[in-house]
Amino acid sequence: MAGGGGAPAESRVGQVVLPGDVLLLPAYDEQDTERLPLGTSAAPRGRLLCGPGLRRCAGGLLVTKCGLLRHRRAGDGAAAAGGAYWVDSQQKRYVPVKGDHVIGIVTGKVGDVFRLDVGGSEQASLSYLAFEGATKRNRPNVQVGDLIYGQFLVANKDMEPEMVCIDSSGRASGMGVIGQDGFLFKVSLGLIRKLLAPKCEIIQELSQLYPFELVLGMNGRIWVKAKTVQQTLIIVNILEACEYMTAEQRKQALAKLSGN
Repeated sequence: MAGGGGAPAESRVGQVVLPGDVLLLPAYDEQDTERLPLGTSAAPRGRLLCGPGLRRCAGGLLVTKCGLLRHRRAGDGAAAAGGAYWVDSQQKRYVPVKGDHVIGIVTGKVGDVFRLDVGGSEQASLSYLAFEGATKRNRPNVQVGDLIYGQFLVANKDMEPEMVCIDSSGRASGMGVIGQDGFLFKVSLGLIRKLLAPKCEIIQELSQLYPFELVLGMNGRIWVKAKTVQQTLIIVNILEACEYMTAEQRKQALAKLSGN
């Protein structure tokens, strides 16, 4: 596929794509893949989001990861050119992406910048001013070993990842230092994406079993806290096993636990 002119992106949805494949967008003609159309009449209708595993190129989209091509249409019912394309792959190591919410572990402090382990190839930096209400006099109480829930402000292959614990309005919005209690464990990136999906059945079923606090990081880390240590460990074991269990097996396991 990489050596040819490419295939329409909508025809490859649900199929396996390989690095180097070129996916043509509906607005592009395969006979003219050297240039992007600049006229407004040739522009694709709807906004197109390029997700993980894809990169824009002259002919449309270039695949950079091996996996299944996915597509979500725009909410306004736009044409196939709108919405979002991404590659669903089983990736072991997390690669920082701008805007991703992750859980980092403070490993040290260099000047006014904290160093965080986010599970990537290199550590991320976090300024002490990147907290809600933080000033030069009012500094956040962050110690080595603390867990930080934040999002990436800068994340690309040429620069060091930079995290913040505030949104565009300067609000924490749930980000910051995570409590000392609780249990931190790591799962696959595929399971994290499943748990973060809207109306996830796994989270809904667990919430009926025990009341608990849950923090999900796109880097595969999960922090859980329930009323007792036993309940916390039960939730951890269920979440770890959910990746290899069917929906029926999960419901049977939860039914046994609720009966106890």
